Amino acid sequence: MESGYFLLAFFIFPGLLYAIPMAWLILWIERKASARMQGRIGPPFYQPFFDFVKLMAKRPLPRTRLESWVFTGLPLLALGALLGSLMMLPIDLSQANHMGDLILLAALLEVPAICAVLAGFASRSLFGQVGAVREGVLMIASTLPFLTALAAMAASVGSLDLTTIAQSTPASVSLLAFLALFLCLPVKLRINPFSLANAEQEIYTGPTTEFSGAQLALWELTHGIEWVALMGLVTSLVLPWRTGQWITDALFFTLISLILVLLLTALSAATARLKIYQATRIYWQWGFGISLFALLVATLPIGG
Repeated sequence: MESGYFLLAFFIFPGLLYAIPMAWLILWIERKASARMQGRIGPPFYQPFFDFVKLMAKRPLPRTRLESWVFTGLPLLALGALLGSLMMLPIDLSQANHMGDLILLAALLEVPAICAVLAGFASRSLFGQVGAVREGVLMIASTLPFLTALAAMAASVGSLDLTTIAQSTPASVSLLAFLALFLCLPVKLRINPFSLANAEQEIYTGPTTEFSGAQLALWELTHGIEWVALMGLVTSLVLPWRTGQWITDALFFTLISLILVLLLTALSAATARLKIYQATRIYWQWGFGISLFALLVATLPIGG
């Protein structure tokens, strides 16, 4: 039974067969909703899929064998880490989660940002290196409140087990953790007002400036699945929505994830890009402050 659930989670839901089409759908919703909010028409719903196919059909720029391995291996590593994190999400609480705990899930979710930093420096491009530096600074600034919010939920239930956290975290801690995690999402997804790492008007596309063809297609797919994984993290761990029926819970999981996408898209369309010192100050003051308060509540009798 456990192996069957493992295969179901990895290959079907919320794994490959769900995550890839959902990634393209989210990328389209982001672009379409942002365009409508700004008075534009926006792309058709199949545009992210066609973009992926077009890039896959193009030959990357010629490089040395080692550079080709690095340029292909980094997005594949990021993609594999995200698929692994999706497999661990506690969506069906009737199944015991033996595939990892909160520490492993948090570590896997940080892999794409690390790979993006390495990709920027490996490209040997000035724009890529500037984007890598910005990505690294923002990752450091946002990781502390992100991990502290997750630690608060774990402390409130006295366990690192994902199913236990999803079932038993008190509402007082969940609300504060949701605010802290939601504040961290724009950095991890590289959208306004924290889209400094891939600012097209300043440094083209940052760490992925020198990527092309199938290698760039893998980064675009990775970015889409990053949306799926992070929305899934917030939905499955923080928000109470389960009914006990697997199909109904899967539909609620998808619907709430799409609602979060719309909220983040509205935030992105309504704000301008901040400067690096402004972004880091927000996370050190507000993000860490909210998550630290959540940890304090979790350790008090009222939080447990």
